[in-house]
Amino acid sequence: MIKTNVIINDINIPVYCLDTVVIGTGCAGYNCADWLYDLGRRDFAIITEGINMGTSRNTGSDKQTYYKLSLASDGSDSVREMADTLFSGGSVNGDTALIEAACSVKGFMKLATLGVPFPVNPYGEYVGYKTDHDPRQRATSAGPLTSKYMTQCLEKSVMGKGITIFDNMQAVKILTADNKVCGLLCVDTLYSGGEGLGLTLFAVNNVVLATGGPAGVYFTSVYPESQTGASGLALEIGAQGCNMHEWQYGLASTKFRWNVSGTYQQVLPKYIAVDKDGNEREFLLDYFDDPKKALDMVFLKGYQWPFDVRKVFGSSMIDIIVHHEIFDLGNRVYMDFRSEPTGLENGFEGLSDETYNYLKNSNALMKLPIERLAKMNRKAIELYADHDIDLYTEPLEVSVCAQHNNGGIAVDMNWQSNIPGLYVVGEAAGTFGTYRPGGSALNSTQVGSMRAAEHIAFTTDEASGNADTLYKATDSIADVIESIQSMLNNIGESNVVKLREDAQKLMSGCAAHIRQEGSMESTMDYLKERIKKFDEEIRISNPIEICHALKNRDILIAQLAVLSAIKKVSSEIGSKGSGLVTDKNGEVIMDSLSDFSFRPGKEGYEDRLLITQLSGDGFDCQFKPIRPMPKGDDWFENVWNEYIERTKRVYK
Repeated sequence: MIKTNVIINDINIPVYCLDTVVIGTGCAGYNCADWLYDLGRRDFAIITEGINMGTSRNTGSDKQTYYKLSLASDGSDSVREMADTLFSGGSVNGDTALIEAACSVKGFMKLATLGVPFPVNPYGEYVGYKTDHDPRQRATSAGPLTSKYMTQCLEKSVMGKGITIFDNMQAVKILTADNKVCGLLCVDTLYSGGEGLGLTLFAVNNVVLATGGPAGVYFTSVYPESQTGASGLALEIGAQGCNMHEWQYGLASTKFRWNVSGTYQQVLPKYIAVDKDGNEREFLLDYFDDPKKALDMVFLKGYQWPFDVRKVFGSSMIDIIVHHEIFDLGNRVYMDFRSEPTGLENGFEGLSDETYNYLKNSNALMKLPIERLAKMNRKAIELYADHDIDLYTEPLEVSVCAQHNNGGIAVDMNWQSNIPGLYVVGEAAGTFGTYRPGGSALNSTQVGSMRAAEHIAFTTDEASGNADTLYKATDSIADVIESIQSMLNNIGESNVVKLREDAQKLMSGCAAHIRQEGSMESTMDYLKERIKKFDEEIRISNPIEICHALKNRDILIAQLAVLSAIKKVSSEIGSKGSGLVTDKNGEVIMDSLSDFSFRPGKEGYEDRLLITQLSGDGFDCQFKPIRPMPKGDDWFENVWNEYIERTKRVYK
């Protein structure tokens, strides 16, 4: 690592010259850095806003799922079969689907070796279970905190290798020269005033963006509050977005942000609504003629947790009803584990065979949802207790929340974007399509970050970035300097939080799982205006807020890209995947389910991706064909010779 400095707009800025920087300290970021080291690289560093922030360390579900090739003796499987499952989700590139299947065992076994406690039977088999959109039993779990364990084990490996980490440093601008990456501009998140404006520059050849999905897009969200994403960094320099309209939304608790999937639903909690006067009612009874039918739909929410327009008259009706109760009727909605729901007064007879047999096989045919939950998944209770929520004594407030972006920045088979030198891994990468098996996101963090590290190591010679090239990006650096100076010259009552929440609420209102086409145009105009007037409108109360303010701009860019993609799909296709499109008046649900209506989607788009790219003051969205599933030459001698040639920089 070489340290020097540059002077831009009379600001003396320290510069670190490195070959590569990895932005992010979640499962993907740590894994990429760990692989870079193992592949012989040394001239690189990790940059993070905060080591303990982010989705990987701070999120999960009842038993957070990791999806990989079947490894138990009675689970016949193959790489091609798993690739076909990933590919069949629709709007997925065949090469990345095949790679995520082929490398799933390699990534999984590394984690197991590092100490992630994935369960095995007495014979050492990693037995699995069936998750959503999974035709087999490829899923496994280390419990509610699987991704946290992954992060901790990878962090331990990175720390043990002495890899440099720049903590409390927020990336605010990726710098390019001659249409390729040349640097990164960061701001100290602890900057409280003085010379230098808290700026640091990195002259680099490669940037690996491992910052998670664009979590700041929505107000109603289950992303941890520490997670905002940084997709705007890539989008504003011309990186293409892919399928940015494809999201996962589902039921989640709001006091403590956590998915209430799996066992939380399968134990059949009572759903209650409380109006503004404090009146309580078991509201599902108002929508289903048979209370046992309602309970069967609640059960199915366990492993059909993501909202899905194909299931609006099945399990996803629960999401629609909850949304209606909260946003149309103004009620607060709770899952109550303390008392039995209507329909179980005389036992479990009359439930569907699937519901009954699951509870029976789990030895959970007992009274009260909390007792069933304690029997089937005690850790799910302990998790909330650790956050001062006692499911034995209080109901759990829930809503339908944004949880995961199945789109992201478009990448090739090495997880490199259309900007040379910019790699995007983890949820920030747009490798998922309309539907994906539960847990495939964790697999993707490991496979994509490994592939990025391998491509850097196999195809480039390690060399520190050149500080002189940063002068080619002077205009971009100067823009950030001027923005910060404008904030410091107008310190007053802060509006950072209000401006962020105003935009987030508009997005949740018209462009989440319920998509109101009539409101999209005005929201797009609003976002463009906020970006255009950002410097003159933003107000901070002290210098420590600079990073939060600059994050607002990044979120606005991501929101505009996401909304542009959603508007394109809503107008051309209609309801699709996780997005239910209403008519121009925004009417979706009436007082009776029999009156429920929405605009159905057109078929025939499964073989296309939606590419979103900056154009003027907005984003252009175009459908493009998917990359097909590869049919390679598997003759061993040919593969062997090609591999030797491809990896000769590392394996001499």
